Amino acid sequence: MNELVMAGQLILSLAILVTLHELGHFVAARAFGIKVEKFYLFFDAWGFKLFSFKKGDTEYGIGWVPLGGYVKISGMIDESLDTEQLKREPEPWEFRAKPAWQRLIVMIGGVTVNAILGIIIFTFIAFAYGRDYLPIENAKNGIAALEFGQSLGFKDGDKILEVNGKKVENFSDILDPNVYLSEHPTYKIEREGQIVNIELPKGFIDSMADKKGSFIIAREKFTIDSVYANKNNKTAPLQKGDIILSLNDTATPYYHNLKLIVSHVNDKDIPMTVLRGSDTLNLMANVDKKGAIGFKIKSDLETKTQYFSFGQSWGEGYNMAVENIALNVKFFGKVFTGNADASKSLSGPIGIAQQFGGTWDWHRFWNLTGLLSVILAFMNLLPIPALDGGHVVFLLIEMVIRRPLPEKFLHVMQMIGMIILLALMVFIFGNDIFKLFK
Repeated sequence: MNELVMAGQLILSLAILVTLHELGHFVAARAFGIKVEKFYLFFDAWGFKLFSFKKGDTEYGIGWVPLGGYVKISGMIDESLDTEQLKREPEPWEFRAKPAWQRLIVMIGGVTVNAILGIIIFTFIAFAYGRDYLPIENAKNGIAALEFGQSLGFKDGDKILEVNGKKVENFSDILDPNVYLSEHPTYKIEREGQIVNIELPKGFIDSMADKKGSFIIAREKFTIDSVYANKNNKTAPLQKGDIILSLNDTATPYYHNLKLIVSHVNDKDIPMTVLRGSDTLNLMANVDKKGAIGFKIKSDLETKTQYFSFGQSWGEGYNMAVENIALNVKFFGKVFTGNADASKSLSGPIGIAQQFGGTWDWHRFWNLTGLLSVILAFMNLLPIPALDGGHVVFLLIEMVIRRPLPEKFLHVMQMIGMIILLALMVFIFGNDIFKLFK
């Protein structure tokens, strides 16, 4: 069931993003009187399709391969590699008959829509949900260093004062991806009254991808807030306000201590000591097959929420979109310079679906959809033939030299681009499957 929810969220997100991306091309083309032969959500590979109808000169439909979509614009060398119409003289309603500046607008129409959509989604997220944050002064217990964090030199109870020379105000500053992508990520720490500096090693990004999680978290004390009805322990049910002192004969002063214990146990009964009021109880906890006991905690960490007016939300949404595009630029810079391993850091459809999670959460759904929208805008602008960015490069060259590039050259470059994209798809899918089994 979880897998179906993951797949459903991914398909819905892609349907929204792809439809609006192709709509950007479609509207721009029609605005300049260019004929659009097809408008498809998903690919109708080998002529198979789930649904189609024709209105005017355009065939609208839904393909059976849910990995993208396309508009087929008359007189344009695209992924269909249809060269028959190019053997004739250009018709007034064809893409190739229009001025370069009009063709350029058509080509950036999809990217523009995705960029604007990302801003709109982040804007409404900011307006509807605000921004949750943990002021650093409220992280009074310091950090919990996870296994990976300990290997980097962090210790439980460390208090992080500065990151890359900048004072930490919110706990999220510690885990800002911009830190990981900087040249020499450095943390200034207070440890038992002493100042310690830790510099993250080269290749840290790849190690983070391997671990699939954080290396430090805020250390939190906890009490039981509620217990799931079908998860009662064996001797007596946990109750609201209970404090778990130990689990499996190991002290659990902080929540991460408990999570570490249950992560190594599943489908098993283990001893548990609980403080209930002034009474200490010895119970048996049942850890299920997923490594959970079945309760919700009340943390001693006091988070805050910053709310935005409708007008302020637009500024926040714009900033979030720009920050995510900047992060992608930095990340690809790391990959191209060999400072990050693409096989560890890139995710395809399977990896993205896993990020949506097995339960439907609209906040997470729209946050990931907004992120994917700005990533799609950035990726499509890469100067690879067959992508929008490749077409843009050729059109800019045409505008500079003041004559069209040979159609045969464009056809060959389109074929090269398709081969590059196919190779990338095989790599990304294969990498997703490898990581899944690993």
